[in-house]
Amino acid sequence: MEKSMSMAPLLLMVLCLPFALGWHDYNQALSKSILFFEAQRSGYLPHNQRVTWRANSGLNDGKASGVDLVGGYYDAGDNVKFGLPMAFTITMMSWSIIEYGKPMAANGELGHAMEAVKWGTDYLIKAHPEPYVLYGEVGDGNTDHYCWQRPEDMTTDRHAYRIDPSNPGSDLAGETAAAMAAASIVFRRSNPAYSSELLHHAYQLFDFADKYKGKYDSSITVAQKYYRSVSGYNDELLWAAAWLYQASNNQYYLNYLGKNGDSMGGTGWAMTEFGWDVKYAGVQTLVAKFLMQGKAGMHAPVFERYHQKAEHFMCSLIGKGTRNVQKTPGGLMFRQRWNNMQFVTSASFLATVYSDYLASSKGTLRCAAGNVAPTQLLSFAKSQVDYLLGDNPRGTSYMVGYGNNFPRQVHHRGSSIVSIKVDSKFIACRQGYAAWYTRKASDPNVLTGAVVGGPDAYDNFADERNNYEQTEPATYNNAPLLGILARLGSGHSGYNQLLPEAVPVPKPVAAKPKAEPKAKSTPNPGTCFV
Repeated sequence: MEKSMSMAPLLLMVLCLPFALGWHDYNQALSKSILFFEAQRSGYLPHNQRVTWRANSGLNDGKASGVDLVGGYYDAGDNVKFGLPMAFTITMMSWSIIEYGKPMAANGELGHAMEAVKWGTDYLIKAHPEPYVLYGEVGDGNTDHYCWQRPEDMTTDRHAYRIDPSNPGSDLAGETAAAMAAASIVFRRSNPAYSSELLHHAYQLFDFADKYKGKYDSSITVAQKYYRSVSGYNDELLWAAAWLYQASNNQYYLNYLGKNGDSMGGTGWAMTEFGWDVKYAGVQTLVAKFLMQGKAGMHAPVFERYHQKAEHFMCSLIGKGTRNVQKTPGGLMFRQRWNNMQFVTSASFLATVYSDYLASSKGTLRCAAGNVAPTQLLSFAKSQVDYLLGDNPRGTSYMVGYGNNFPRQVHHRGSSIVSIKVDSKFIACRQGYAAWYTRKASDPNVLTGAVVGGPDAYDNFADERNNYEQTEPATYNNAPLLGILARLGSGHSGYNQLLPEAVPVPKPVAAKPKAEPKAKSTPNPGTCFV
């Protein structure tokens, strides 16, 4: 990770270790990362769909429940729409745009990024048909995992599951409120009416989450095996309050953070992870920003405690805290065997924005091992992204389609089965396992931009479709990465991330489908050209 000779050996070294020099095309990686979300779309695909091997799917979602739930995103390699990770994905995509929309615009990707957010928020609006009703899942993991089918061929149960006052879900409603609030900031200048609509939903959802308290997986029990809310709902309530304050400037939400910070764990939990379930480190980072902006007022003592916990998280990432994050021999953060990369991208995003908050406030990070310059946090985030893109012992890019040596057998139904546009013959539930899942060949459709689960604790990785712990991608792996890649691709510094958010108006996205960006032709790491 952290991470005089003759010309001939030098040339040989350069040709053998192209990634060892640490140079990556972050702008190209950003373009590909956004493209992945188009492959995950459910519903009627738009005229400017660029991932052309996909077609319409899930067109009757919600119909049996008398509600239109067509649209949204499939979370990973399956065909279920899970509300909690989908909402977190939208929040993190929005946060990426809020912080780094300007470099995205300079790269020509802001329009695509905002379309990716809107594809999610359009669905979340549908999923919230009444103030105290929110649909949190369509389909269920058990029947879905029994089948290996293209989304276009789905024959699995598409039951819709909801929360309401009798069956509450504060974590789900809270995260969805956060997503709506964050997205309202994204569209404030380019689409003010839509921005207001999102903020209206966010207000209602926060009220629902706070008034009828309960864990969503106690109400939507089919989610327990897949997206169990281990952390409970207090973190989501604080997270939603932070985003609502940022979106509305309404003092009520700032007071909520101040009054409930201690009792709800915001100032108590010293975290070493951040993701779709556990939001405390994200809350602490946002509240630290409010403190640096001079907005804490009478809550300054409580906000300082949030701030201390945010610093604990940052120090643990760079190995200078009292309890540090585990890393692989090659330097990658390691949290768990199954889809470890989700924690890498989420934590790296927090490190990136916190580095910029500190630099903007002329501050330093206070760690047990001494003070740390903001640039060290950004260097850490860069090291993690560089590892993901190929600077690792295997020389493997864990982003599909980036570089030459990337996963070819991704655990993903759509990419692993021939496109319905190439062969329209129906593929039955179990037939997909027999004909496609067990194939040893590369996927017929390249899932461009997908970030897979990644290597184990020893940097080992097996590119096999049935190795779902390592080869399955997820939307929430990619969402935080958008911001980091935009930041690293811009290379700029000296700007103030503590000023009010001003997402630029994007240039219109081309109506005609553009070809998917080609994988960059670079020498395969580990291959020598002599």
